[in-house]
Amino acid sequence: MGSSIVLLVALFLDALIGDPKTLWEKFPHPVVLMGKLITYFDQKYNLKTNDNRKQIGLVGLAIGVVVMIVLGFILESFPYHIIDIIVVAIFLAHKSLVQHAKAVEEALGMSLMEGRLAVANIVGRDTSHLDETGVVRATMESTAEGFLDGVFAPLFWYIIAGLPGLLLYKFVNTADSMIGYKNEQYSEFGWATARFDDILNYIPARIVPLMVGLSQLSLKPIKAAFEEGSNHRSVNAGWPEAAFALVLGVALSGPRSYDGEIRQYAYINPEGRMDLKKEDIKDCTKLTWRVWVATLAVLIVMARVF
Repeated sequence: MGSSIVLLVALFLDALIGDPKTLWEKFPHPVVLMGKLITYFDQKYNLKTNDNRKQIGLVGLAIGVVVMIVLGFILESFPYHIIDIIVVAIFLAHKSLVQHAKAVEEALGMSLMEGRLAVANIVGRDTSHLDETGVVRATMESTAEGFLDGVFAPLFWYIIAGLPGLLLYKFVNTADSMIGYKNEQYSEFGWATARFDDILNYIPARIVPLMVGLSQLSLKPIKAAFEEGSNHRSVNAGWPEAAFALVLGVALSGPRSYDGEIRQYAYINPEGRMDLKKEDIKDCTKLTWRVWVATLAVLIVMARVF
């Protein structure tokens, strides 16, 4: 089980420093190294065969998971929690999450085209024809979901299983972002990864609305998540999105285009405002910081109790 003190220090380090470019220009980020391992299996086994892709993907996932767990135990063996603090801080992404959202807001301030280009860096949907509302909605959804898999779920799995749990989660989540797509190339090869990522995010996704509610001292975000979280195309993403949408008074999700195909997804919080402006991104990032503070407060209580 991970230490609450480690999490408190790591949270502050991530909030203050984030991902320093000068460091990662000289050394590969651990997520990049995970991505290279995933790419190796993809190129060597998936792209060269049409047979047994589901089994091959499962084997690749299992190998990666075992490697991460073993590495986690090795790193945990170092004394004084210094390694724990460094590793946890590296794998938290709150500051970078806010920076990405702010980059889209600033790009929209220059032109719609700049906003489209900026949001394309953080979402997988088609962005070339988005209007301002579409760019803003994509950014807000990415921010709500990013708080789950970039901040809260890593914290959760470190608390549950220490560094092995954290590294396992980040590997699976990274793999899901690379191969967890429902297309011809990855629907079978990435099937096991996508299912495992859903399992790992299932509980954290349902706790995030509690943090949102705590940040507002209100039960309404929690109620909204329970009512609408299951209406989302994703088994988990709808829960933080519903809580964020309720607090911000906007409608999220809804129709969007992937690979030139319009998909008619349901809106989350359909009673919310449909027309969105770039200023809504700033409100969303402010909410993200308030939820961060609520999470910090819970960790402080845990540190005192346990």
